[in-house]
Amino acid sequence: MKTLARLGLLLLLWPLAVQGRTIYQVQIHTGGGMIDPGVAAFVERAIEDAEAENAAAIVFDIDTFGGRVDAATVIRDAILDADPLTIAFIDKRAISAGALISLSCDKIVMTQGGSIGAATVIEGATGDKASDKTISYFRAEMRSTAERTGRDPKIAEAMVDDKVEIPELSAEAGRPATLTTTQALKYKIADQSVETLPALLQLYELGDARVVQVVPNWAEDFVSFLTHPVVSSILLAVGIFGLIAEVKAPGWGVGGTISLVALGLFFGSHYLVHLAEWDEMFLFVVGVGLLIAEIFFIPGFGVVGLAGILCIVGSLLLTQMGDFELWSLEEFAGLVSRLTVSLVAAIGLAALFLRSLPRIGAFSRLVLQRQAPSSEGFVSASTEHDQELVGLEGVTLTYLRPVGVGLFGGRRLDVIAEGEFIAANKPIRIVAAHGNRILVRSV
Repeated sequence: MKTLARLGLLLLLWPLAVQGRTIYQVQIHTGGGMIDPGVAAFVERAIEDAEAENAAAIVFDIDTFGGRVDAATVIRDAILDADPLTIAFIDKRAISAGALISLSCDKIVMTQGGSIGAATVIEGATGDKASDKTISYFRAEMRSTAERTGRDPKIAEAMVDDKVEIPELSAEAGRPATLTTTQALKYKIADQSVETLPALLQLYELGDARVVQVVPNWAEDFVSFLTHPVVSSILLAVGIFGLIAEVKAPGWGVGGTISLVALGLFFGSHYLVHLAEWDEMFLFVVGVGLLIAEIFFIPGFGVVGLAGILCIVGSLLLTQMGDFELWSLEEFAGLVSRLTVSLVAAIGLAALFLRSLPRIGAFSRLVLQRQAPSSEGFVSASTEHDQELVGLEGVTLTYLRPVGVGLFGGRRLDVIAEGEFIAANKPIRIVAAHGNRILVRSV
């Protein structure tokens, strides 16, 4: 009797239990784009939400030609560590990085006419096959992932490395393996084949569960936009331009504010997608601090300034590299050269812009264009004393870069060094004076 009572209670509660289950559907359709760190951040957030809701399963709706290896490995790790059942629903194709993501899931379901594989890593700049080191790394990732999820590791390796020959799976000799839906089912890479998501849910007895579609929010779209290589380069150029403008202008002004905003967006967006960590940002701040110290407090330009430049360049390199294990020497050299060209171009454009700014539109109104000659009655209050100052000797109270303060017979004057900068406590002589412009020369 007790057994019958328990069975009856289970039958009564079963519909409520099914209705209470939740399925998360995460769409990874890159279209003309690619899997990048922005997509990785979105997938990580979707998995966290699903785990917080105690979801019964997460369905990754995949249709992609691939993307960045470092982003794919982040997604792979997140899926392998996920608590709910994970299902890859390959709607048409899972190529390259998409193959790694699919192999990470507990189940793989494909539509008819689908494909999975062709995961050879290529260099984004040239489109050529990546180095042997990178191929070996990604091959090991594919193999270990297949072993973890109970699939044939040799087939997973053949998707990456054309040296692993499986003739019946390679469309052409010397090409990485790409499996159709029929082949994937035959070699147990895929588990089932259905055409729609409802059919997939029925297949795993989840047809009555509530489906939550997860899409990128505005913040994730914005971060993905900011981490695009072109936008990142623009933010970096604007940040450098702002620093140059702030150094050339006294006090804190528009240049420094623009620089803070641009660099904040650059490092903040890279931090959110795990391309930058606190150590990279700290290294950049240290570099800027060393440069400021070299410019304002240390005479000349030497070790401190060079160290500041190296810290800044190093921090920028680290934010662009992602997983450094995937980079060959050639790829690293290419990244350094591209970053160097970008920095030089940004500095050159900034210098040109600052030089041309007073002549542009509304900015020209901020600068006095018309001269005020003495013949028209414009005479400085100190003009009559100008000749009395010429020839006076004194000492510098501050470093002249080129502007500073000098002491002449107990009288403090704002002076400008003629030629090279002059250190503090050095003897100087006034060689010219006109109003508030007093030129001095080292004695």
